[in-house]
Amino acid sequence: MKTNQSRHAFTMVELLVVIAIIGVLVGLLMPAVQAAREAARRMDCSNRVRQLALATHMHHDTYGYFPPARYESRPDADPSDQCGLETPTWLARVMPFVEQAALGQKWDFSKPWHQHPEAVRTVVPDIFLCPSRRSGTQPVGNRELRTTVSGGGGRLPCGCPIPVRPTDVSMDVDGALSDYAGNHGDLTPGAVGAPTDFYYGGNGTGVIISVRPECKNGRAIGPSDKIRMNSVSDGTSNTFLFGEKFVPVNQLMEFPFDSPAYDGDHLPASCRLAGPGLRLANGPSDVLADMFSFGSWHPGGVHFALVDGSTRFYSPEIDTKVLGALANRRDARVVEMIR
Repeated sequence: MKTNQSRHAFTMVELLVVIAIIGVLVGLLMPAVQAAREAARRMDCSNRVRQLALATHMHHDTYGYFPPARYESRPDADPSDQCGLETPTWLARVMPFVEQAALGQKWDFSKPWHQHPEAVRTVVPDIFLCPSRRSGTQPVGNRELRTTVSGGGGRLPCGCPIPVRPTDVSMDVDGALSDYAGNHGDLTPGAVGAPTDFYYGGNGTGVIISVRPECKNGRAIGPSDKIRMNSVSDGTSNTFLFGEKFVPVNQLMEFPFDSPAYDGDHLPASCRLAGPGLRLANGPSDVLADMFSFGSWHPGGVHFALVDGSTRFYSPEIDTKVLGALANRRDARVVEMIR
């Protein structure tokens, strides 16, 4: 006797419908997954900013002042006081306070950064990197160096040396990159080639600024200008210490936006400015932002550490006058907490 047995199977139409439903669900789910991942990366970035702020505080506790951005003599200084050009930046100075004591001991702050061994200048501590921009990488950039005119060739408005003749000697030097830059202040000192311009020693209105060196036998033996806690007359909770630096999406590992972080000759490598004339970059594709701008790859804002050690997230829409007041340590403008 035969029995009728029904067979259960998908028809082609039913299979296509199921695949389409799964595709729609995945499409709906992916933005939520990406948002969750970015939220985690943003929190990680905030923690790194906080740790780096703690390192600068430990430098202050140890030496009595915040780490200087770099040595930079003024053009009208006595020749005996002109030294320290191209020496390492503040990011090398905080090495002992970010669990890199052995590496920190290998930096000589009277010696040009590019004369240090490659094994020293290409190390990238994770704390220097934003997870949203360079997650899981050890980025190294390149800088083409050229000999300078004897006695100093002067500076361009960007704070960079005036280029010399193409026939002069040049070389390519590799160096570690960083996503965080010191607050050099605003543009109020000027940028016209005068000794009072912001990029010369002691003129920056921020906290991590270029300083004049104390020279001995042609070598820098220490900073002449020292920014301390009591130098921040506007209040430590109202003044930037450092923040995320703007790097366009198509300029990763490219000079001048993304150049070696220890390069004390190229100021944007380790410091940025803010205020009227220099707003926060509105994302990594902002074509109007400058190589001196702060900015991030986080949707909706930029992380900053303030002098009191706190970390805040600021919108690119912040008024530039307010931004300038936060960047200037001594303009006597009190700023309410703004995020």
